[in-house]
Amino acid sequence: MATTILVGAQWGDEGKGKVIDVLTEQADVVVRYQGGNNAGHTVEVGAQKYVLHLVPSGILYPGKVNVVGNGVVVDPLALWEEIEHLRQRGITIDGNLYVSETAHLVFPYHRLLDEVREEQKGKRKIGTTKRGIGPAYADKVARTGLRLIDLLSPERFSEKLRRKIRENNEMFKAFGAKPLNFTTINREYLACGQKLRPFIIDTVTFLNRAVQENKNILFEGAQGTLLDIDFGTYPFVTSSNATAGGACTGTGIPPHRVDRVVGVMKAYTTRVGEGPFPTELLDDQGLLLRETGREFGATTGRPRRCGWFDAVATRYSVMVNGIDDLAVTKLDVLDKLPNVKVCVGYKVGRKLYETMPNDIDALKRCLPVYQEFDGWRTSTKQAREFDQLPKRARVYLQKLAQLSGARLSIVSVGARREETIFL
Repeated sequence: MATTILVGAQWGDEGKGKVIDVLTEQADVVVRYQGGNNAGHTVEVGAQKYVLHLVPSGILYPGKVNVVGNGVVVDPLALWEEIEHLRQRGITIDGNLYVSETAHLVFPYHRLLDEVREEQKGKRKIGTTKRGIGPAYADKVARTGLRLIDLLSPERFSEKLRRKIRENNEMFKAFGAKPLNFTTINREYLACGQKLRPFIIDTVTFLNRAVQENKNILFEGAQGTLLDIDFGTYPFVTSSNATAGGACTGTGIPPHRVDRVVGVMKAYTTRVGEGPFPTELLDDQGLLLRETGREFGATTGRPRRCGWFDAVATRYSVMVNGIDDLAVTKLDVLDKLPNVKVCVGYKVGRKLYETMPNDIDALKRCLPVYQEFDGWRTSTKQAREFDQLPKRARVYLQKLAQLSGARLSIVSVGARREETIFL
């Protein structure tokens, strides 16, 4: 396995949690490299279902080391709540979870700012989770953020926090929002910092040592390529680099130490939140995909917008990430459909796009150009080898790989570990 980066090749929610869980069996270390608790990975193990927000998915495998990298923004209260919840369900945490001391912190004022700004945008809202992730990254870039290492120095932490709360309360006053109480927040965060102290280490040195020792490392991304702050459908994006490059900046592992990039994509397309979505289905077929695929956000429960597979978007993702292998998930959701469609290009008037336009207004006007395939109309859930899939399903999958430009390596036909085909 060596060093593998796993990324979402669409707008997130591609089923990365399931694929990470399956690949973790070969890994020694699983690393989360960006995002915050605005993301959720759903993993089913036997009859048990787990939704993970900050803790890497490898925590469900005994003996695997899990790392939250410096590129993640951490709400310490949410992290501790997640740790406690996993312990209550019998998952071992101590000695197999580490968090970067240089990861930035998310505070209540970040969440309130997120909420106030989103409400002010009205119809122009982005559709954030209001978890404060964007404002936390903004503080990081503005060089005014607090990090986990600050949380371990109470005097320094309190001094910095007092200044930040005073500054933000002035803003909240202008917005007509209720000011935050420094004493309460300071006490809660310092107490949480003491609980988290055993988990907080220099993860950059730890991970590079693991590379030198030839450990198998799996980098776990949150969200997806089309939500990347630089390469996504801006401004309807997340606040971090969800692409493969983010794995290097979010962990401190040099690019030349990466051996493979795996891109995860659904056999159709979904999107949560606002923004253009060329293949979106606003009819009964879209509702059918949502209900059959249980397309509701793992973090917020919001219904996902559903549409046909967009090969223009996935081809772009393959290019930007340098994807070597494709993992196609939720093939079984299409089992009952009489026909399925794939978007092979966009059209605006007489202009044909074979790549995604960077102009968001142009993308909003794009109409999909479809290629249609006959459905297989039989269950794929029992297939464990590629040859066991219906011929029409195999043709469809091979076409997705051909149009996307990478080799097909994994097919998921259900949420459980065993419902996976390796090519």
